[in-house]
Amino acid sequence: MSAILTISSRNYSSWSLRGWLLCKLAGLDVVVEPVPIDADTRAELLLLSPSVRVPRLTHEGASVWDTLAIAGYLDELYPEAQMYPRDRLARAHCRSISGEIHSGFFNLRSALPMNLKMKHENFKIFSGALPDIERIEEIWKDCLETYGGPFLFGEKPSVADAMFAPVATRFVTYGVPISDTTQAYCDTILGWEPMREWTAAALAEPEELEELDVEF
Repeated sequence: MSAILTISSRNYSSWSLRGWLLCKLAGLDVVVEPVPIDADTRAELLLLSPSVRVPRLTHEGASVWDTLAIAGYLDELYPEAQMYPRDRLARAHCRSISGEIHSGFFNLRSALPMNLKMKHENFKIFSGALPDIERIEEIWKDCLETYGGPFLFGEKPSVADAMFAPVATRFVTYGVPISDTTQAYCDTILGWEPMREWTAAALAEPEELEELDVEF
């Protein structure tokens, strides 16, 4: 039986993107099943209803939702994929920043929702989001200097890159003023083959959620 990844919108859903990238990191082929974006589903997504558990990985009898839960599940099954760094200290660092993006940065999420089809010029960034942007740049700079890049923990992408990938798209979508180091990392993420594949599918997606102002 094929593994199934249930997602919502490719264009808008940063969590669905993360789940997809984690499956790619693990080398797990999945059948992607989008949740239909009808009026009822749209309302549930806008309310962040727990009845819409996306992304959700269904695999060999297991049903796993929440991106970090998916990461942990896949890492247990496919340790050879090295989704986390081998080194103990680097692995702890990777887990920490992955958890930070998973549970924080609320102002960034609300001010700059993911939208791969859009590119804004001279977008006015809500001042409350600026500390989040500064913290993300700090995280990326620290990792790139410590581990040598081009990904956060060296030459190979990790769980942390999957977790931060939607932020790279936001910086591009909203023309966020960023350092050369941050721009180089964004270029790395956007040029990553799974990201290119996801983005192409997102651009072909027909749904438009004009009233969507929150991340799902």
